[in-house]
Amino acid sequence: MDREALTALWERRWPGCPPIGDELDERGRDQWVRFHSLPESKRYPDDEREYAIVLERHNTVLDELFAGAEVYVLTPRWTGRASAPRMRRDAKHWRSWLQTDDPEPEFRTHCHVFVERRRWLPGSLDWLLRRVADEQEAGVSITDTALRRLYHPYDGGADVYLTTTEERDRLKERHADWLSRHPGGW
Repeated sequence: MDREALTALWERRWPGCPPIGDELDERGRDQWVRFHSLPESKRYPDDEREYAIVLERHNTVLDELFAGAEVYVLTPRWTGRASAPRMRRDAKHWRSWLQTDDPEPEFRTHCHVFVERRRWLPGSLDWLLRRVADEQEAGVSITDTALRRLYHPYDGGADVYLTTTEERDRLKERHADWLSRHPGGW
């Protein structure tokens, strides 16, 4: 992985925005859609049947976006130290920065983003998607290697950023039952 090339590509595609899924909400709104991971917008799965629904919805959309393609899995970690923590052996440290959004310096944290390049296969990230559903992971994004499409799973669903409004509309139409009833799509 060429960290500098990936950083330059990120800055061209998502200028001024950190590579953390939660912080992309206002970017690319014309190409954005949110899907809920359980019927009736239920946020958390209670049993294995509901986990199966969560994973099936994530895998369905991910496969539509990335079937057989190489993807990057971006996983942030927050610590009180400037040095990056250890991560899974397949994930490489990409970027770190001090988060200055807390007005009290003693409460500020360092964000460390790790990246893993892998071929997308349905089910290959079920372990990670379960951790996201259980709030054990946050800020995760899955993207093609050109950073054109971005999938951000969160506890309760996924935000999807596509290349065009038309592509977004086609995806929304295919999975209309998974959309929020909120007028803003939240």
